[in-house]
Amino acid sequence: QPGNPLPRVHRVREADGVINALGFPNNGVDKYLVRSKSHGQTQPSMLWRSPILGINLGKGKDTPLDRAADDYCELLRQVQAQADYIAINISSPNTPELRTLQTRAFISQLLGAIVKARHDIADRRSVPIFVKLSPDLSDRELDDVLEAVLSTGVDGVIATNTTLSRTELPAGCADFKGGLSGAPMRKRATEMIQKIYQRTAGTLPIIGVGGIDSVDAAIEKIRAGACLLQIYTGMIYQGPGLAHTINKGLVAECVRVGAHGINQLVGKKN
Repeated sequence: QPGNPLPRVHRVREADGVINALGFPNNGVDKYLVRSKSHGQTQPSMLWRSPILGINLGKGKDTPLDRAADDYCELLRQVQAQADYIAINISSPNTPELRTLQTRAFISQLLGAIVKARHDIADRRSVPIFVKLSPDLSDRELDDVLEAVLSTGVDGVIATNTTLSRTELPAGCADFKGGLSGAPMRKRATEMIQKIYQRTAGTLPIIGVGGIDSVDAAIEKIRAGACLLQIYTGMIYQGPGLAHTINKGLVAECVRVGAHGINQLVGKKN
């Protein structure tokens, strides 16, 4: 599908943010499988390990909500062999009604179907499935999602996707359509991670995303309850060296508090 009309990506330089309205532009799963097969023929050297590959699945724009599970399950069957984990994206604000899949009316049935599809692929390993959540969920909506995640056997959550909020952004940004990412998302995403960690008593793995552009921001997410991190917009403004800087900072933090690894920092406020 072609995605939404251009222009659909806007930098908010004053706030180190980005607003995107991409709408899942892509050439389809068949083209992806050809490309991934070619990539997989390159063997990593002793100095280079194969990166962890997460594959993001989203329903087609024209697929009605009552058939969304068909899209996710079919995509899962086709890409599971290439993935280290699967992200079930039901929270992008750029596909009409997609976020409705997070509601009580859809979430349990959807996730149940996806987990069953994974189980039915008997000749493959059980690839971890993570659900990518919106930062704009109310507490009640979040509770509904977490209940479905825990009851269906989904492995974890990604917190969070982009937000529709424009709080504290320059006035001219209000007219840009799409989801906001970057530094303005930091507090909102951290609060969502903390809620998920507390509501699940730390039993559910959380991939933390949103406004991670420094060592302090990374540590904040981990102490809120994230055991893994993803960085997007931070690399736009800080450059690819940000990952190395954060890794060094995490080691220093572990040394400072006498921890043997970041797993000992997860969910620990101090």
